[in-house]
Formats: sequence, structure tokens, C-alpha cells
Amino acid sequence: MASYKIAVIPGDGTGPEVIAEGLKVLQAVAEKCGFKYSTVRYDFGGERYLRTKEILPASVIKEFKTFHAIYLGAIGHPQVKPGILEKGILLKLRFDLDQYINLRPVKLYDERFCPIKNKTPKDIDFVVIRENSEGLYKGMGEFKNKGTKREVAIQISYNTRKGIERCLRYAFEYARKRPRQQLTLCGKTNVLTYAFDLWERAFQELKKEYADVKTDYAHVDATTMWFVKNPEWFDVIVTDNMFGDIITDLGAMIQGGMGIAAGGNINPKGVSMFEPIGGSAPKYTGKNMINPLAAICALGMLLEQVGETQAGQMVEKAVQTVARNHLKDLAAGQMGYSTSEVGDLVMKSL
Repeated sequence: MASYKIAVIPGDGTGPEVIAEGLKVLQAVAEKCGFKYSTVRYDFGGERYLRTKEILPASVIKEFKTFHAIYLGAIGHPQVKPGILEKGILLKLRFDLDQYINLRPVKLYDERFCPIKNKTPKDIDFVVIRENSEGLYKGMGEFKNKGTKREVAIQISYNTRKGIERCLRYAFEYARKRPRQQLTLCGKTNVLTYAFDLWERAFQELKKEYADVKTDYAHVDATTMWFVKNPEWFDVIVTDNMFGDIITDLGAMIQGGMGIAAGGNINPKGVSMFEPIGGSAPKYTGKNMINPLAAICALGMLLEQVGETQAGQMVEKAVQTVARNHLKDLAAGQMGYSTSEVGDLVMKSL
């Protein structure tokens, strides 16, 4: 019987509430599918930082490498200056664990939740693959003449052929496994003539190895327009770190909102991390009204990544059933059920 070791970081705000529901579903699906697991809980986040001034000890990165996956609730605390926790925990985990792929499915489960008129689940079913370790998020840059009227802020988008090619190759392989086998490169070649020249050249060279995959290109501004007008055009999209961060939030809204949006930070040969993308939502903390479906979807992605494909698909199907047949809305406080009740509904729908 397969057994998995999962690191759990409930995090801040409503993170612990949604993770609790995800772990309930994990227990139920493990019993149904016949695998074992163990969890180790870590209290990294805003409360620990305020208490100890410790963000993420270096020793823990080595420890995380012994797990099969990491399950994260949310990072972000209203009493901690923005950027401290995000850089010190989220970005550090992504970079130090070499989670160079950010995987974001954009899938509509029920047309009632889509803000675009006349769009159905068959129209919104695509995946964004975002390079997750380079670009503007590398943190390279400097100030010149800081604090003066001649101040200049320089932020560098750092892109390597190795980093781009491994992201593109993952995207081609992913597209190859989808029914439509279509891959779109999203960039800005007409303005960012260094970074996206490299992206486009690597894309054109790699596509020769994947003759079965249909390819095209779209500027990032056009991509946001088509997300709203014709989302059915897209199957798999690959892009850089910054553009991926932006377009996936738009993707979340057309699939029904942050309450259903999940993502994975993937190291294909190492430990990956899965999370709801909506953040810590501190104003809802402790009210038992936040939507846990995004966290449960993230659990489904985690299960598929570690090899429990059937279990992951069961979780997604159960989420779809609950969204379609039970919930009035996907927003916090408007679902018609509490956080824990939604978790119970998913368990019963497995």
C-alpha cells in the first residue's frame, strides 16, 4: 500500500480553516482509494513572525525535501508589512525547492458562477503554466539616488535559456496529454524585445520536437482580452513569471472567483507545493464562512502530482458536484453553507 508524507502549512487568516476541510477530504479519499499518508504541521506565517521574528529557518528547506508534497493554506497577515512573509516564505520555498512551474487550471464548473454571459463549462477549461523561478520575481535591481528628486528604481527581468526551456518543455508535454493538444505562448515580443525574443526563439526551436502539438502566440494584453471575449480559444498557455501572475487572477474570476481557484508550485523531480490562490482573507478569519473548495481543489492537484490520479480526479468530481448541486454562490458568506458544511458535502460526494 502506497504511503505519502505531506507537510502542512495552514498559514494565516482563513488558511487554517480551509486546510482543515482539505484534510477531512484527504482522510476520506485515502480510505476509499486505499493509500496511507502522514502529515507534519508547521506554523510558519504571520503569527509566528510577530512572536519570534522568525520567518523560515534555513534548516527547514532541507527537511521539506524529505516530503512527497507541501499543502499550504495562505500567507499574509495584516500586522506584517506586505512583502516580508511573501518573500520570506512563498518565494523562498519556490526558489529553494526549485518549484519552477506554477500550474493553474482555469475550469468553470457551473455557468451560474461565470461573470461572462453565455459561457458554459465547455468554454472555460484551460491551463496556465507560469515560469515560477525567474523574471521580475528574481528580485534583482537597485535604487540610484534614492530619496532624491533624481531617484531611479531599476527592476530586472532575469531570464535564462535553461529556465525558459525547461518551462516550455513542461508545457509542451502537458499540452500533448490534453485532448486538444494546443499550446499558446503569451508574451510581449513587440516591446520586451530581449526577454521575449529569447522566449520566442526557444519556443520555435522546441516545437520542432512536438509536431503533434498545435502552437500559437498572443501578446499578454490581447490574452486578457480574449480571456473575457473568447476563453474557449485557449487550451494550455505558457508564459513568464509576471504575466502569469496577472493573467491567472483574471482566469480565476472567469471560472467563478477566488473561492474555486487552486494552484500548484511544481518541481517535476522534487517536492511540490499546492495552495488555494485567494490569499489569507483576514476579514473572514474565524467566521466559518470562507469557501474551502479552492483548498480542496489544491488537494486534488496534490494527489495527482504524487501519483494518486484516481483519488485526485475523485476529489475534483466531488467539488464539481457540490458547486453545481448545492452552492448558491462561490463567495464567502454567500454559499448557503458554512466552511465546514461545504467540506462535509465534498466528503459525502466522493
